[in-house]
Amino acid sequence: MDLILAQFLTGLAAACSLFLVASGLSLIFGVTRIVNFAHGAFYMLGAYAAYWLQQRLAGPVGFWGAVVLAALLVGALGALMEMTLLRRIYRAPELFQLLATFGVTLMMEDVVVLLFGPEDLLGARAPGLKGAVEVMGQQVPAYDLFLVALGPLVLLALTLALKRTRWGILVRAATQDRDMVAALGVNQKWLFTSVFALGIVLAALGGALQLPRGETAHHTMDLKIIVEAFVVVVIGGLGSVPGAFLAALLVAELNAFGILVLPEVSLVLVFLVMAVVLVARPYGLLGRPQSAQRGALVVTARPWRPFTAPERAIALALAALAAMLPLAGGAYALSVGAEVALFVLFAASLHLVMGAGGMASFGHAAYFGLGAYGAALAVTAGAPMLAALAAGPLLALLGAVAFGWFCVRLSGVYSAMLTLAFAQIAWAVAFQWVGVTGGDNGLIGIWPAAWAASPATFYWLSLAAALLGVALLRMVIFSPFGLALRAVRDNPARAEALGLSRQRVQWAAFAIAGTLAGVAGALFAFLKGSVFPDVLGIPLSVDALAMVLLGGVGTVIGPVPGAILYKLLSIVLVSATAYSKLLLGGLVVALVVAAPRGIAGAALDLLARRRATP
Repeated sequence: MDLILAQFLTGLAAACSLFLVASGLSLIFGVTRIVNFAHGAFYMLGAYAAYWLQQRLAGPVGFWGAVVLAALLVGALGALMEMTLLRRIYRAPELFQLLATFGVTLMMEDVVVLLFGPEDLLGARAPGLKGAVEVMGQQVPAYDLFLVALGPLVLLALTLALKRTRWGILVRAATQDRDMVAALGVNQKWLFTSVFALGIVLAALGGALQLPRGETAHHTMDLKIIVEAFVVVVIGGLGSVPGAFLAALLVAELNAFGILVLPEVSLVLVFLVMAVVLVARPYGLLGRPQSAQRGALVVTARPWRPFTAPERAIALALAALAAMLPLAGGAYALSVGAEVALFVLFAASLHLVMGAGGMASFGHAAYFGLGAYGAALAVTAGAPMLAALAAGPLLALLGAVAFGWFCVRLSGVYSAMLTLAFAQIAWAVAFQWVGVTGGDNGLIGIWPAAWAASPATFYWLSLAAALLGVALLRMVIFSPFGLALRAVRDNPARAEALGLSRQRVQWAAFAIAGTLAGVAGALFAFLKGSVFPDVLGIPLSVDALAMVLLGGVGTVIGPVPGAILYKLLSIVLVSATAYSKLLLGGLVVALVVAAPRGIAGAALDLLARRRATP
């Protein structure tokens, strides 16, 4: 009983920082509809800023002053980002804000390394709270008890601000119906800025308060917290601060007791709860249905059409040129070429559900990873390479059918968050099922058979898979099924009236996209010779989103140039500079602002203007 109480209090302390981050994320999404992927980066900046200030401010006043000052400074940076970057793209489809904030996240990970170095930084203990307090025979850190008390106080302050002030009334009104708030003459720009700044202050405060618990500031701490914050926000209800508090308690206690009671599946529990909540109550425990989305996911300036004869000839010529790479490139160039080809197929498979289907997916890496693990497990069981290449897509198909059945029953950001939940469940299973998947040690020795072992042969195999996969996806898009898929994307009500079942059509699209992503994943396992849980992780899913959006989600060919550019830049920059993420993130942000319709969309616009010019 004593141990249970101590673990419960530890969970409550962890819930405080999690609530601070999640409440800010929930407020930002509730008002601005921005899925702020950079929220974890501001949490990380709060920790680094507090550490830096505490080294320069003396005494208890200096320590706590550093915590508050760090949160305010980072909040000011957040407001600056909102005014200079996000305001420019508020009218763009919502996922473009996700892509822009993802670019900011990449940049910040290298910025903190540049400013503070790559080493982990251990912060000072809180003055006056360094000891422990005995609670029912268990020693509980005094600082944890401070955090336990702080969480409800922050909740009370936010509740009073939202219910008793004019600003809070406007925020709650904007959460429910922003168009009505604008019609009443409210300056939405400054309302959005104030909410964004407050959300960032809360995230930075959460980061600053974590250091005295013995946690270190490091340049990868943003990813872990953003995943947990997304989970909390979805479970509690988008835009609901009390919901974020309740969900933070639930998630923190699941983490605290899951390690004790069910250590083998402790990572799965939280995401399983998230999936169950989304399926049973899509708006979260205390959330409400959101108003209509700001804009469509897919913006097409002109109807999609198949290639003309000259365009088909150009495409074939480019494919033939790519096939000639072994004549000019060495083993490294062929390895890079094979990887780029596989990611072209991966991005194109995601485009089927995003571009043609209008469904955002934050977890498409699940099917890429299932394909990789399916092939690797087949090899470890003694299967030949061809059988393994069939087993990988089959496992991905089964995962897409199972996950897609639930995802298509939701829409908008709730469907996207459910794809995230399922992908994280798959990742957690791979990470913790050590006896089968090898856990974080992975599965190694997954090498091609003798007939495909040469770099040139494997490159041609990967290129053939990519070309055939992209061609198949184009055939699907322009087939009667593709027309039905676009119909349920553009006007679900009219499509249903015509006898088209939105859920069945989108479910079939999930299955097709998941299978082709599994093909790319299976070949990727042989390319790398190993499989690790990160092939199922959020970063890879976001990479796929970046490829599709950079190429142009509103075009058919967009994923191809988007994947080629993004992957080549990633590989080249990593080998050329120690700050590759800073440059890549800056490029992503610049492209989002300069070409919100993507590379292919911008090229088509330019071509149309030239044709229109006499």
